[in-house]
Amino acid sequence: MAVVGLAPDYATARAAFLEACVAVGARVTSYPHPLRGPDGGELAIDTAEVGDPGADEVVVVVSGTHGVEGYAGSALQTRWLSGESGSVGGARVVCIHALNPVGFAWVRRVNEDNVDVNRNFVDWQAPPPENPGYDELAGVLVPERWDSSTQARALEVLADLAARVGVAEVQARVSQGQYRHPNGVFYGGSGPVWSHRWLAGFLPRVTEGAGVVRVLDLHTGLGPWGQGEFIVSDPAGTPGHVRAESVWGDVRSAKDGASVSAVLHGEWLEWLPGIVAGEVAAATLEFGTVDSLTVLQALRADAWLHAHGNPRGPESPAVRSQVRSAFSDEDPAWLDALWSCFAPAMDAALRR
Repeated sequence: MAVVGLAPDYATARAAFLEACVAVGARVTSYPHPLRGPDGGELAIDTAEVGDPGADEVVVVVSGTHGVEGYAGSALQTRWLSGESGSVGGARVVCIHALNPVGFAWVRRVNEDNVDVNRNFVDWQAPPPENPGYDELAGVLVPERWDSSTQARALEVLADLAARVGVAEVQARVSQGQYRHPNGVFYGGSGPVWSHRWLAGFLPRVTEGAGVVRVLDLHTGLGPWGQGEFIVSDPAGTPGHVRAESVWGDVRSAKDGASVSAVLHGEWLEWLPGIVAGEVAAATLEFGTVDSLTVLQALRADAWLHAHGNPRGPESPAVRSQVRSAFSDEDPAWLDALWSCFAPAMDAALRR
């Protein structure tokens, strides 16, 4: 099996993924994004299929829902294709590479509209969810000026709030999703974004006729270093939770207070069963990197840069490096730790 590391940029990651696809004879389709990358290069969602096109069981593996988190997800998909894609039994595996290619290329968690794609799958026929807790913090989290005084103020406000309501409640207010502050963090948008619309068209087609659909959405940034957690949308005892548990064993739901994640608005795995046929078992596979405050600081810096700074200016390289370090670790041992969880998760999804 080829040993695949973290790519230095989106173009390299994409090229390695596509090269692995060609080597194993995967069926590849590319869906170009209307925008270009920071280097002027093409951006796209690339899909690769291996196994029986008419299989009753379909396994879908997604990278890059949160842009920069795609560096790890891409490496895992590419390593799997390079070594294990030839033994999928009677199933079909579909790899979706870079669901949010703009964020991947710009080393951002969000998309071209500063939208968190995994907060965008709300019911847009109704008013979006309220998040008054975030409203109170909006100006502190992404100030117009980025200097020592505004940073000291932000840490003071967050520490005081945590002392009063607890760290978990602060995490929930900040990260569950908000729909009033387009320049803020964890912004869910004002309607379905490009990646949302693409997924809504692609998934029903690719799973048509399947009786069983198993989905892994690969993420980084929450939890202990290198440790994977299977996060599901449904609370314990519900059919979706039971199905995921039957595949991956120890699965956690934020709705039970059992996960490293807060309860989220607009996550796409909760939306998924409503648009695909068949019996769905789906989980986010979340891998830990650094502590949550370091992650939040990186996201705040990125949001400030794109709202009030210059994304191509002298501050940009340092902010991109900060964001990348928050969501991936260049130490090969980190990626090996991820692989030691991901490979068995794929085996479980394929029942092998």
